[in-house]
Amino acid sequence: MTTMTASRREFIRISSLVGGGLLFATQIDTLEAATSFVTPGIPDFVPNAFIRMTPDGIVTLINKNPELGQGVKNMYPMIIADEMDVDWKNVKVEMADFDPTKFTGQSTGGSTATPNGWNPMRQVGAAARAVLVSAAAQTWGVPESEITTESGALMHAASSRRAAYPEMFEKAATMTPPALASVKLKEAKDYRIIGKSTKGVDVPNIVVGKPIFGIDVTMPGMLHAVYHKCPVFGGKVASANLDVVKKEFGVKDAFVIEPGPSTPLDGLLGGVAIVADSWWYAQNARKKLVVQWDEGPTATQSSAGFAVSAAELSKQPPQRVLRTDGDPDAAIAGAAKKVEGHYFYPFLAHAALEPMNTTALFKDGKMELWSPTQNGGGRGLTSRMLGIPETDILVHFVRAGGGFGRRISNDYLVEAAAIAHKMPGVPVKLLWAREDDIQHDVYRAAGWHNFRAGIDAGGKLTGFNAQLVTFGDKVTRNNQEVYQEVRGAGIGGLEFPSRFVPNFTIGMSYIPMGIPTGFLRAPGSNGIAFAYQSFLDECALAAGADPLQFRLDLLANTIVGETNPNALNPDRMRGVLELVAEKSGWANRSKLPKGTGMGVAFYYSHRGHFAEVIQATVSKAGVVKVDKVWVAGDIGSEIINPVNAENQAQGSVIDGLGEALGQEITIEKGRAVQSNFDNFPLMHMKDAPPIEIHWRKTEFPPSGLGEPALPPAPPALCNAIYAATGKRIRSLPISKTDLKWG
Repeated sequence: MTTMTASRREFIRISSLVGGGLLFATQIDTLEAATSFVTPGIPDFVPNAFIRMTPDGIVTLINKNPELGQGVKNMYPMIIADEMDVDWKNVKVEMADFDPTKFTGQSTGGSTATPNGWNPMRQVGAAARAVLVSAAAQTWGVPESEITTESGALMHAASSRRAAYPEMFEKAATMTPPALASVKLKEAKDYRIIGKSTKGVDVPNIVVGKPIFGIDVTMPGMLHAVYHKCPVFGGKVASANLDVVKKEFGVKDAFVIEPGPSTPLDGLLGGVAIVADSWWYAQNARKKLVVQWDEGPTATQSSAGFAVSAAELSKQPPQRVLRTDGDPDAAIAGAAKKVEGHYFYPFLAHAALEPMNTTALFKDGKMELWSPTQNGGGRGLTSRMLGIPETDILVHFVRAGGGFGRRISNDYLVEAAAIAHKMPGVPVKLLWAREDDIQHDVYRAAGWHNFRAGIDAGGKLTGFNAQLVTFGDKVTRNNQEVYQEVRGAGIGGLEFPSRFVPNFTIGMSYIPMGIPTGFLRAPGSNGIAFAYQSFLDECALAAGADPLQFRLDLLANTIVGETNPNALNPDRMRGVLELVAEKSGWANRSKLPKGTGMGVAFYYSHRGHFAEVIQATVSKAGVVKVDKVWVAGDIGSEIINPVNAENQAQGSVIDGLGEALGQEITIEKGRAVQSNFDNFPLMHMKDAPPIEIHWRKTEFPPSGLGEPALPPAPPALCNAIYAATGKRIRSLPISKTDLKWG
């Protein structure tokens, strides 16, 4: 994605619309306020927002970021509308296309929309309001300071004058707008939309089944395609019985597509495309397809083989040391109690309910795409794959039925483009079958964590040694060979309890592989939290301490200071731990019946501080039932849309519980064994527990919520199972132990 870098100024253009309307085309250059909480290395954030007002008082706000159910299509317009002082009932929201000439940062992922857009979107709305205030002041010949606004109207109390915004359009269109950095923003006490639960703008259409998702796209004369790839990742077509397939009813064409020059993570894998009058015809013809594959080197790889390699690496020093404080080996050797634990979590598929799809039309040398993607990266990929200039490729963002990081990789979009490229002039919709979706994912990487810890005679954690074995290889960077993990598999040197133990070390070792990996909701954190927070429970028990109090004591024991604003803040984490202890009745857990236990975990992820307590019951037959979940979260000073915030937190917890209880992708002979929801189960509604959400507001800027509530859920559940049964879960999913669920 190209970053627009201009001079450090912000501006707003105003123009009249046909029919007496007003257009605010607002462009924001890099703002310190917008980037102060952005992870280092992310390009400057330079969004464009567009406000269109018409004489009937309707305000149309164009949202630039893809909507996948995370609520940005409401959030950004809510922020703008509040600062504009217009009523939400008069707001309409439109989705922007991918357009790097107007926008940057047009992506969804990493819970970044809120921290990146909070101040810029407020300034966008405030600037529009300021222009209208100036227009009223000049029209009435009064100072701007005497003009107030409310519900899309301007008031001058001293003269009892009032004008709806549209009455000032003609004057406003002639005015020089203010610099965005200079506009006055509302105080929180004056918010009328921010902080109020607001129904999703697409909800009315969703509940009646109107076609708004990528899978619903339809066009006159549209054909339908399936794409059959090698079951072994990276395999190529050697030969295929295309003549047989082409004779099947409804089939328009069938052809081989050669792999593109990019990697399997994002690029074009080789396969056979079948294009037909309907998806059903194409899928039926696929059953007659016989392909001889060149499976390639990945065919020798398996989950069992990876486990053997991980066991060997765990006995060796880490290939890469991320951080060392003090002398952890000496501290552990001299400790009164020593604790050791080995944890594993598997590959996971994203399993979005809407399978991957894209509709493409190649006409007159230009490519047009309608895709439920999380970003515009597919435009560049398509350009590189097919040799079409990026300026001749238009990507329309279509609402996605879930993404969870899967739609950051645009392999499905490039496949649709490649198929349509061979069928010029005809729109073609590519839709993956569920089996394609599960067996050709970019998976959450598996990981093996090896821990050793030392507890002194006073019950304090004095030494901690951690090693993660995951996937990666040596790469050349700056003329040096260095180890680099695959996507989504990394860990940082600040992983808790780093900074809070005087003797600490963390390292990584790597297994080469050919299985594609990517970012799954709360990437990295979704597995790391299970391992670390479960092992900390083991340490608390070895110390004879209350597991929650043990964590509070650790957080009060900052040993090594950090200035990174994106590191865990101990005061904020203590706050949510104390809040969840209060709300869950943690102090009374000893009164729970036999076979029922409470577990606690916390985690800092994507700028969010979350602590969770889970109560679970394990029957005599070994069936696990999650009774209730309590969640305490600190995402800063404002909960912009409370109903969506609660939904996001609850959905994150359910995702985390489903992953822990029964989900796993197993690799055999270079291919995924699991293929559908019968062997990759999602949590059913009947198994979903009550989930209480509690917010702790702090003075920090608001942060995102798509991910940070997920990581504490798996360890809190496993710690609850231990409290109920004395059985420690060190390997996921739980269903592979002697316990059952559902």
